[in-house]
Amino acid sequence: MIEFVRPPDAGRLFTSEYDVRLGDADPSGAIRWDSLARYLQDIASDDWEQIGVDSNDFWVVRRTSMRRVGARWPVFKQSMTLRTWCAGAGPAWVERRTDVLLDGEVVVETAALAVQVNTQGQPVRIRPEFLAVYGDAIGGRKVSGRLAAPVVAPGAARRPWHLRRADLDVVGHVNNAACWQALGEVASDVVEATFSHHGSLAVDDQVLLLSSAGALWLCVDGDVRVAAHFA
Repeated sequence: MIEFVRPPDAGRLFTSEYDVRLGDADPSGAIRWDSLARYLQDIASDDWEQIGVDSNDFWVVRRTSMRRVGARWPVFKQSMTLRTWCAGAGPAWVERRTDVLLDGEVVVETAALAVQVNTQGQPVRIRPEFLAVYGDAIGGRKVSGRLAAPVVAPGAARRPWHLRRADLDVVGHVNNAACWQALGEVASDVVEATFSHHGSLAVDDQVLLLSSAGALWLCVDGDVRVAAHFA
């Protein structure tokens, strides 16, 4: 079960403002879940850039959980405040918490597990300079980097899931935010969701989208690359 810990009493807490743009909203004007996933990447990158640590390492997201809090939801042209901090760590991974606020009120809580990898894609241990910046906010909280093995529900509906080159990120894989687009294909009025990434997707993969009540899977040749649960 994902724990959405409170903001830290000490340590780094980064805040930035973002507007809901035309490309972020669905036909009703509400922000899409995949757009929120992209904003989580943006604020994490903005935070990392501001501290000025010189590194060629990448952060690869393994799991992202988001849940709606209260009745409000960001809509087109609305200004959001995002605040983010590192809420836990393991030997080669961290958990980053991010809240989305409207007029000072938290409307979405998120928690993302990310692994630090080098330019060859190999995990590397969290560096001392990272802990020097974020250690006080982490406060010694340890998190597991394990993901539960995905199990596809018997009789799950299936359809092709076509990938686009526009879905690729700088490491040549389908970006994790693009995977959240699948949620909008199988469900509406979602309150909370968790996406777990068990393997990468490439643009030439023949992907199947499988779905059942409250769950979906993105599979290649019977191998689950992405699993999600939602309500």
